[in-house]
Amino acid sequence: MKKSTRIAVVLLVVTAAVAVVAVKDGRRADEPAASAGADAIPRLVDLGSDKCTQCKMMAPILDDLREEYAGRLDVVFIDVYKTEGAAKRYGVSVIPTQIFYAVDGAELYRHVGFYSGQEILAKWRELGVEF
Repeated sequence: MKKSTRIAVVLLVVTAAVAVVAVKDGRRADEPAASAGADAIPRLVDLGSDKCTQCKMMAPILDDLREEYAGRLDVVFIDVYKTEGAAKRYGVSVIPTQIFYAVDGAELYRHVGFYSGQEILAKWRELGVEF
């Protein structure tokens, strides 16, 4: 077997292994990972689109939360039209959908539709998370 063929086979195997790990983890390699480890923080994932009216209304709220609670809350936006398969992986059929995750990565709550910043913070408090 030629050296270039062996290199191609090794690269193919490595790529396949990375894909398998990402699929087993329930996400693509380019999607944000769940919080984990000693410095883990709660996570809010908003699945939407830059074309959806309610999603556009959510954008500044998410930006404010991301800025105000940096280091205490991980705020992630995933555009379901730009991130292939995200809606299916997260079980989302209507956007926007916000998913609240505990420090250990467990889903705590999910909301569909527009959600104000005050409502989001109130839900976190209801879930036992204070910032």
